[in-house]
Amino acid sequence: MLKQVQTQKQQHTILPQQIELLNLFHLNTLELEQRIQDELSENPALEELSSGDEDGGDKCTKEMVQDFQGYEEYAYDDIPDYKTEYNNYINTEKVPEKPIAEVLDFRDELKKQCRFLDIPESNHYLFDFLIDSLNENGFLEQDLDELASEISFKRKVWIEPEELEGALKLIRELEPIGAGCQSVQEFMLLQLKRMNVKQPDVRTAIDLLQNHFHDLRSCNLEKLRRQLGLEDDEIRIVLSLLAHLSTRPFNPETSAMQANRSILPDFVVLDEGDTLELALYRQRSSNLHISQNWMEMVQQTSQNATTDKSTKQYLRSKLSSAQWFINAIQQRENNMLKIMRSIVDMQYEYFKYGDILLLRPMKLKDIADQVKVDISTVSRLTCNKYAETPFGTILLKDLFTEGIVNQEGTNISNKVIQNIIGEVIEAEDKKTPYTDRQLVTILAEKGYSIARRTVAKYRELMSIPVAQVRGLWN
Repeated sequence: MLKQVQTQKQQHTILPQQIELLNLFHLNTLELEQRIQDELSENPALEELSSGDEDGGDKCTKEMVQDFQGYEEYAYDDIPDYKTEYNNYINTEKVPEKPIAEVLDFRDELKKQCRFLDIPESNHYLFDFLIDSLNENGFLEQDLDELASEISFKRKVWIEPEELEGALKLIRELEPIGAGCQSVQEFMLLQLKRMNVKQPDVRTAIDLLQNHFHDLRSCNLEKLRRQLGLEDDEIRIVLSLLAHLSTRPFNPETSAMQANRSILPDFVVLDEGDTLELALYRQRSSNLHISQNWMEMVQQTSQNATTDKSTKQYLRSKLSSAQWFINAIQQRENNMLKIMRSIVDMQYEYFKYGDILLLRPMKLKDIADQVKVDISTVSRLTCNKYAETPFGTILLKDLFTEGIVNQEGTNISNKVIQNIIGEVIEAEDKKTPYTDRQLVTILAEKGYSIARRTVAKYRELMSIPVAQVRGLWN
């Protein structure tokens, strides 16, 4: 029996151009430059005005203005003159010159090293597949059976897990050492086996990792002493050896710090006495324009009845795409400036003096409410973005922190609490380091009442081990 049912539903559709615009928001300066170069090579209707073409651009503009002698047409022309927008951007004389060093991903380095191994060229894809499967720390998290099935499906050739295991052994010997290990335990064992295994402390450390790793992670020192039959001094030496081993083949934080000197910032904050001036490091929309020849071709073909439909559609689509791209870049830059101005206003004292203790709690929602944009827009336009300040280059996401209320009722950034914890631990007696409970008491005396688990969380975020381990280092 047929029935007719009437329903009502609400559906939200995101247009492809909206998705592309959001992707542009997410790009940093270097990624945007690459995106612009790709667009210039793919779209002949889009052109870039080089620094040496400024005079020619003015001349072209003057010739075009001859067609708009009427005052109203000329006054309300919707093509902006980029020379009137220079106040929003940094003076070219003040742009800090910073060379950009190429920093390769550790996966690319591993692939290059694989090409020098004595292996058949037909097996290179196995090594590339395994290297691409590594996480950001260089560990292989997936099971070999799962990886073998995946690559077999992609290559339409049956691959046994044993083949991947053989390739993985070779990868672990490349630089960085241990890339491809599947756990911290395996990576630390690999480092120990590369040492002089005849030494008693190295042999004991290997035994400790192989047979007592669970107790080691739990810091059950008494049980370890009984099971290994070691004296206090001996267990101290072994644990000190383990403490100085690396815990991951590749450290993205250390790599980011080393690459910080070659980072091209997205913003520049200048201290001009009583005020802070903000500018984009490089403004790109003013250098992009529509090709005049292409516009003429579109006009001619639209008036020519003999031109086929596909040609007209191609010309119009490229013109429309170029216009949208320029508008999208302008929208990106305008939103970036508005958001960064709001951040600088909220964190004025921090940008003025560079003291982390002056950092105020700030959330994405706080900035979104001020600028009147969506939180996702603020997130994308601050993600992976850097600002050049008088006290160094900073990552914008580090400015967004939660707040903790002190005894005086003032909202304090958790970055301030972390900084204080670091200072207290730095000044502690190295032979009797503070426990987390003692840190809670010290912070309470300073006016910051927080729970022990919060102290432990902040300590781990700063990569500071527990008191027992810190005591063994000294």
